[in-house]
Amino acid sequence: MTVNLPFVSIAVSPKDRERQVARELIIRLRDRRVLFAWECSDGCFDNSLKSLGEIRQIIVDKQLELAELQDGSLYLLLDAMGLGIRQFQTVEELSRRDDDAPPHPRFGNFHRPPDIRQAYFDGQEVLRGHMSRCLGQIATIAGMPALSEGVIAGYQGPWPLDAYREPPSLPSAGG
Repeated sequence: MTVNLPFVSIAVSPKDRERQVARELIIRLRDRRVLFAWECSDGCFDNSLKSLGEIRQIIVDKQLELAELQDGSLYLLLDAMGLGIRQFQTVEELSRRDDDAPPHPRFGNFHRPPDIRQAYFDGQEVLRGHMSRCLGQIATIAGMPALSEGVIAGYQGPWPLDAYREPPSLPSAGG
């Protein structure tokens, strides 16, 4: 079978343990709301950050289960998923305002100004596509059919290579 990643396709022969862990991952992650929720308020975005942290923990736990198979395709995909989450979290942390800040004077209950909030949503959309395509490849390893609904089905097709050429940027948090 072939696993496709941005800029490279790899012929793989997954071990039984990789297939088992891949099935568990698909079952655990396919219905995570953060991977298919649409734009919402600051509170919803904060909840999605928490959920991404939980997904990251699941990924690390599964990597620990595959410690003896670090050169396998599933471990590589988990690493790619973890990297995407870490990059997203880093950009978010760099642009975060003080959590105790009062509501924005012009934007009310939204603590994040619209330009930063929109950049978060745009970044989350890129991350959602990345995670979904990785999950599609994990479904291949699991020997499971691609899902016809939900997170994976919404992001079928080739990887958007332009999303992997330059790091994301956010407006400064000051204004």
